[in-house]
Amino acid sequence: MTRGNQREKDRERAQARAGSKGKTKDDGLTPEQRRERDAKALQEKAAKKADGGNTAGGGAGSKNKK
Repeated sequence: MTRGNQREKDRERAQARAGSKGKTKDDGLTPEQRRERDAKALQEKAAKKADGGNTAGGGAGSKNKK
């Protein structure tokens, strides 16, 4: 393969890969419905975190406590 078209071939391959696992926004919701859904999910996540949802131990902040 020549160097001249290597970049083009790579772009074609990248497009093919990106196209196969493409994420679509077509979930049948209006922007307002999507906003409400996302807000509800964030509230649930925050409530879970406030209740001590991370019981796996470790954590990013526990590494260098003195």
